[in-house]
Formats: sequence, C-alpha cells, structure tokens
Amino acid sequence: MFDPSSIIVGLEIGTSKICAVVGEVNATGALNIVGLGQSRSRGVRKGEIANPSTVADDVRTAIVEAEKMADVEIRSVFLGVTGGHLRGFTNRGVHPVVSADREISQDDVEDVIRNAKAINLPAENYVVHAIRQHFLVDGQDGVMDPVGMLGARVEVDMHVIHGVFNRLQNPIRVVKGLHLEVDAIVFNGLASSLALLTNEQKELGALVIDLGGGTTEYVVYSGGIVKHAGVLAVGGDHVSNDIAYGLKVPLSRAEELKVKHGCALTGLVEKGESISGQDEHGIPLKTVNLEHLRRIMALRLEETFELVEAELSKAGLLDYLRAGVFLCGGGARIPEIQKLAERVFQLPAQNGSTNSISGLKSALDQPEFATAIGLVKYGSFQQKRRSAGFSFTQTLRETFGGLLRKP
Repeated sequence: MFDPSSIIVGLEIGTSKICAVVGEVNATGALNIVGLGQSRSRGVRKGEIANPSTVADDVRTAIVEAEKMADVEIRSVFLGVTGGHLRGFTNRGVHPVVSADREISQDDVEDVIRNAKAINLPAENYVVHAIRQHFLVDGQDGVMDPVGMLGARVEVDMHVIHGVFNRLQNPIRVVKGLHLEVDAIVFNGLASSLALLTNEQKELGALVIDLGGGTTEYVVYSGGIVKHAGVLAVGGDHVSNDIAYGLKVPLSRAEELKVKHGCALTGLVEKGESISGQDEHGIPLKTVNLEHLRRIMALRLEETFELVEAELSKAGLLDYLRAGVFLCGGGARIPEIQKLAERVFQLPAQNGSTNSISGLKSALDQPEFATAIGLVKYGSFQQKRRSAGFSFTQTLRETFGGLLRKP
C-alpha cells in the first residue's frame, strides 16, 4: 500500500474511452505511474456528457480497475474537461506603479495579475485556466519577475481558457455522484502537453495535437509558456462516419476498416486493391476499395489539421514552432499520420512520448493515455506548490470554487 497523501489520480472522461491513471510521488519528488483503469465510453458525445447514468457506470468500472492495479483507495481525482464550447485567448492586464520611488513591489504584481483576470465574459461562461505569460515594464517585453525593477507601468499577459459553466459542471456532478472529490478540473489539451513536452521543447516552441474520438485539442508553447489553446469538435468518430457514408457500410464495419486498414495517406496502395471478409455468421461482407477508404480518411484528417493550421496562422504562431508538432490520442496510431501533419504544417512531426515519468510501461508508451498521465502530472505540480508553502485548498477554491461546490 502507498501513503494516501502521495497518491494522485487523473481521470479522463473521453468520447471513446474512460481512463483513470494513478500516480505516486516518491520522497525525491519523482512521479511514478502505479495504476491504470479504463472502460469503454458509452455516454459521451464530442467530449461532453450525453448520458450521465451510463457515464457514471463506466467511470466506476475504470476507477475500480485502477484501484485494484495500484492497491489503493481512490478518494479524489484531477478531472480532464473538453468540448467545443471551450475557448482560449490572451488578455493583458495593466497597472500603474504609484510608489514614490517607482519600484515595483509584490503588491503591484498581484494587482496587475488581478486586472488581467478581470475578463468580460458572457454570464454563463467560467474561467478554467488563467495562465500567466510574460510581464512588461514600461513596454519592455519578456520580463519574468518584475519585483524590484523600476517603472511607471507594469503589464502582464494571461492566456485564459474558458467554457460554459453548466457544461463544465456536468462531469463534475457525475464524479461527485460516485462519492469522489474533484481536486481540480484541467483542460485535456493542457494535460497532454504537460505529459509530452520537455522544458526545452516548450522553450523552442511546440504544437501538441490530441486526436481524440470526439474532439481534437491543441496547445501551442513558445518561449516556455502557453501561447494558444483550442478545441475542435472533430475526432475519430467523424472519420468513421465519413467512411460509413462514403463506402455505404454500417458504422461498426467502418470502425473496423479504419482500425485494421486505415492510413492517413493515399499513395501507399495498389490501384484497384480491395478488402473483403465475412461477418460472425460467415456471411460475406461488402467488398471495399482500399484506395477509396484511405482517400476518405486522408481528406478528413487533412481538413482537421488545416483547421488547426489556419487558426495558428491567423495568430502568427507557426514561425515559432521550432521543436515541431507532437501528436497523441488514439488518432496518433493511424499509419502515416505524422507525414500528413508534416505536409500540412511544413514542420517536423512525431508521436509524443511521456517525459520525466516512470512506472507502467503499458501506459507510458500508449499515445491515448497522454491526457490522463498529464492530469496526474498537473496534480504533482499542485502538490509541489503545497509543499513549497502555498495553500493548496485555498488555491483550488480561488480558481475552481464555483465549479467544485457540492451538487
């Protein structure tokens, strides 16, 4: 058995799977993955709860499996959230320095951060993350800590990720209904980037794309900080739907074709090559043209990447991605997906691998577990803040108080 205070659990309620990962922080502060539980997801659509009772059953299955593997009792989780309603943008806060000697104090820093968080959002929206970027002092950019500097005006950029309050509350209510506490909610794309990127890659500039079943999340780092984040309500399910419609086959058959014969590029097949087979009763299935199958997949995947590329191009961020593109999620398993990403973004692309984490190789090597592992890593950062003297409970209440109230 492990010390309960050293246990951190990440829970991802995805469109195609529900995954719970248990991590332990050892005496040296290193993170070790000790348990993994998963279940097929039956009540989630495009990353959001569509059938709470079914989702609750699936979450319970994943939690019990994780508890058995790790030999722990799970009492609370860091919960991943996603959905097409989530948005990210950068907001700048400004604060005049009023002291007689113009020296910037800690109070000035706290005031400018507070101003940057004072965002005029629709009444139904809620801030999930307000991530501090660089400070500016009298127009001087790239200041990491302005305390002690002289200036008349201090500014700070905050990247804000927000979503609709009630839609964020739905997964929290499901988890709380299972008598589990929610330590914090975390944007899935941010969690994936924490699992995959090293500090050097964040500094160089990197794009993380999480290709999930119902959504595609993306996060851009540059200069060591989050520059942009977003969600597309498009994922692997849409590829399967396209195949079913284009080839006129049942959805279950389309999913099987995608997994067994799919590819992100069309030029790797002989012209006229086809796929045939039988169902479980021995009845012959419709013969499918392999070239048509891969063309349908390639077009949908290319469109998904192009939507991300257009958004980053508009934000002027593509020239800052010197470390390239990192893919994760179930979609990262599609053959040749890296080459398609390289063609669209004109950057090197690779499947991301978890860093600075040890433990279950079966989890660490799988791209679809990146989000849940990243949730555990986020929790370990929060634990370090607590041990460094920050009030963990107070920080969570200030950040997530409205969301984490009892249902």
